[in-house]
Amino acid sequence: MRKARIKISGPDPKILDNLGWDIKNMSKKVGAKVSGPIPLPTKRLKITTLTSPDGEGTQRWDRWEKRIHKRIVDVSLDERVMRHIMRLQVPAHVHVEIEIVA
Repeated sequence: MRKARIKISGPDPKILDNLGWDIKNMSKKVGAKVSGPIPLPTKRLKITTLTSPDGEGTQRWDRWEKRIHKRIVDVSLDERVMRHIMRLQVPAHVHVEIEIVA
């Protein structure tokens, strides 16, 4: 059976969980098989910079970190489900990718 793999990524895990559960509940109402949302490992982007611009005096460092969280939802491929998923309101800073898997 063919299915659609929906990958959701963004900086806020609560928004991703809510969006994943919305997709799951909507698919169950239509009657499609659903698995997920499955959390994937968090990607951390770290940047360390020197605070003073000239490098003289005491050395102080700023440490910045951005985390990118990911979730996967597998839905059986059905035209009605895909139409409903396409109409979902996706919050800002959230990236959604839909892939058809055999």
